[in-house]
Amino acid sequence: MTASEPQSIWALNAPLLEGPLWHPANQALWFVCIKTQAVYRLDPATGARASWPAPQEIGFIVPVEGAKTFVAGLQGGLHLFDPADGSFTPLADPEPHLPTNRLNDATVDPQGRLWFGTMDNVEQSATGHFYRYDGSGTHLVSGPIPITNGPAVSPDGRILYHVDTLGGDIFAADILADGSLGPSRLFVHIDPAEGYPDGPSIDSEGHLWVGLFFGGCARRYAPDGRLVETVTFPVSSITKVALGGPDMRTAFATTAAKHLDAEGRAREPLAGNLFSFRVDVPGLPTPGVRLA
Repeated sequence: MTASEPQSIWALNAPLLEGPLWHPANQALWFVCIKTQAVYRLDPATGARASWPAPQEIGFIVPVEGAKTFVAGLQGGLHLFDPADGSFTPLADPEPHLPTNRLNDATVDPQGRLWFGTMDNVEQSATGHFYRYDGSGTHLVSGPIPITNGPAVSPDGRILYHVDTLGGDIFAADILADGSLGPSRLFVHIDPAEGYPDGPSIDSEGHLWVGLFFGGCARRYAPDGRLVETVTFPVSSITKVALGGPDMRTAFATTAAKHLDAEGRAREPLAGNLFSFRVDVPGLPTPGVRLA
């Protein structure tokens, strides 16, 4: 199994692109830049591009079930984002007592529940937590750690993968019938010398893709934790991979440039761009969030 070589497809040179999401309903890729507070949309078939400003730093957007709106993770909590008018309407703030935290990454499980994490915005203190948002409200599920990433959910909706980025650990936990989590178990440890695990995603075989910050690559791990594929990039920091396209076999990868000085940017002129490459195993459509 060999993926194609990653190609830069949108030259943004952004400080911190994140949260790529393929939306089957409109056959478009959505993603964000956390630090410039922007939402982006790309239609690969036509090349059409669009962007919207966000009122705060934004970590992710995910679709709402049966609607043309999204749930967005801002520094001040969950908001409903409507691309028709660019509005952001507050939904829930899980951490009003932690104003220096922000929301970072998220996924939606087959039951329409939103799983998301928070983190210390200066990336030092262990103030980040993972939460579940469903029809009954927002529920704390694990933490604290400094930088949360993911979660990602197995295709059958039974396992949640969550990341302690600074610790280099990807954990797995069973999702119980009531939506709570069983004990976390170590799925993969990545030595910091190889890079830091950033956003994960799951393909249709239940394999986990994860981008490595400072690692210059994305990796694919089997459900038993074996490393089965590595895709090397011409930039040092890959933040997340999402699978999409008409056949769900195009991988879209967001990258970062915020860690580079002038010399580093000259060495990595493509840092902070959106990339794509082809894979053999397709991804799965992202479910919509089932709002109360």
